[in-house]
Amino acid sequence: MAGRGSRVRSVVAKANSKLSVQWAAILLSGSTMLSSLLGIYRDRLINGMYLDTYKVGADAYVAAFTVPDFMYFLLVSGALSVSFIPVFNQRLASGNKRSAWELSSSLLNLFAVLTLITSVLIIIFADPLVRYVVGPGFGEQGHALAVSMMRIIAVNPFLFAIATVVSSMQQAIGRFTFLALAPTIYNLGIVVGAKYFTNGINIFGWQIFEGGIMGVALGVVLGAILQLVVSSIGLVGINFDYRPVISWRNKGFRQVLKLLPPRSIDQGIDYFNGIVEINLASRMGDGIMRVYQQASSLSLMPVNLVGVAISNAAFPRMTERLAEGRVDLFKKELRSVFRWIVWLALPIAVITFFARGYVVAFIKNGGQPAIASVLGALVISIFFRTLYHIMARTFYAQQDTRTPLYISIATISLNILLAIVFTQLFGWGVFGLAWAQSIVSVVEIAILLTILHVRTPGIFNRKTLRSIITMMIASAIMGVVTYFVVQMLQLQSRDMNFMAVFPKFTVIVVVSFAVYIALSKVFKLEEADPIVAKLRQLLFGRVRR
Repeated sequence: MAGRGSRVRSVVAKANSKLSVQWAAILLSGSTMLSSLLGIYRDRLINGMYLDTYKVGADAYVAAFTVPDFMYFLLVSGALSVSFIPVFNQRLASGNKRSAWELSSSLLNLFAVLTLITSVLIIIFADPLVRYVVGPGFGEQGHALAVSMMRIIAVNPFLFAIATVVSSMQQAIGRFTFLALAPTIYNLGIVVGAKYFTNGINIFGWQIFEGGIMGVALGVVLGAILQLVVSSIGLVGINFDYRPVISWRNKGFRQVLKLLPPRSIDQGIDYFNGIVEINLASRMGDGIMRVYQQASSLSLMPVNLVGVAISNAAFPRMTERLAEGRVDLFKKELRSVFRWIVWLALPIAVITFFARGYVVAFIKNGGQPAIASVLGALVISIFFRTLYHIMARTFYAQQDTRTPLYISIATISLNILLAIVFTQLFGWGVFGLAWAQSIVSVVEIAILLTILHVRTPGIFNRKTLRSIITMMIASAIMGVVTYFVVQMLQLQSRDMNFMAVFPKFTVIVVVSFAVYIALSKVFKLEEADPIVAKLRQLLFGRVRR
């Protein structure tokens, strides 16, 4: 048995070996894609079951997530990784592994206690939280359902917190395999809930759960548990020395706690904006909350696929460059990553705009005009939200969490103001929420870039600026092609299932990107070179002599 256990640990350690930035980005992008596809299937299931026939339940499900997610984002989420990783890497770089593991154990224990208390408080105060915060426009049925589901999902902050600390340790030392698998496993749990728990749960003939939309909430908890298990497997082979204490005297721990509040507040303020949007949407009629949430989720998929995945892969390397005192290499790394993100985000935003009907058809049979219209208004935010993640991490790599916080306070305040004005005074309804978000995303990136340019002269040179302008021209030309291809392959009334929509959408995407890559080569954009080289290898590699 001992030998078998040793072999298992060896296989796990090999699978979770350290990766380069390029391979880490590919792995994270691939896993994000897989998770997104599973998320599309998840939403397709839930929308097919409830969006048209039980709008109250669909809205209640959205509302139930809001407060638990808010507390997780406020206390943990990305705040931990960007505050923890630079300090953790400094300890490892200096050879002080004991301090690094002591720091990790202390954070794990602290967040476990904080989020456990938070989960209990959410369970206790779920009723007033729904009534006054996330669902003031709900009727009696929607209110009761949202309260019940929120009490089930309340355990998520605790489970997510532990998984996030464990994943951050792996990310800091370049281990991404199990970190990449975790989101997919989470979505898989929700799919299980939607497909099976909604039919009721029977054990040895005894019915312990009647089923219905509450089964989806149970699936959410199952997914969170499975995500924690998978994340924990990634600890095998990294020699983590866990201690069940909080070491307040550890200097690294105190430094992380000092860096953490600004980023946590930043995350919390950003999600607070989401609470305001949900609050406003609950007053717009049954189903509107779900419509806006679905459009927002679709707009975030490319942001996570490109912006978050690439930025997460590049962040440890950026912190290492600064820890080594190589500011020149830090600038070079940032320019390269920034260009790659822009090169990918521009065509994705353009294709999403023109083919939004197809995109929505993936999560709802036959499409949904309201979701497609809102997604169209959110397209601008897709591009600028994608850039935000690398911009913010540039400050975090310098251990500056306050500047992004101040910018977020200003821009989120503007977002809330515009959302209220557009929806309440102008009467734009749910579209007012979308346009407020898009406008503010532009303002936020403009401010970040300006401050970064002033603080670090030469970080973006003329070559970078010329390349971005060229990318915009290539994207505009591609957009014309995309428009005509979409017109030739318009959605028909018979396109009611995935297999009818997917081939048409694939043609649109392939043709559009082929044109974009060709234009990039014509305009001598270096980002196209590795893709073209790989395509040549795949197509013609075997015939070379």
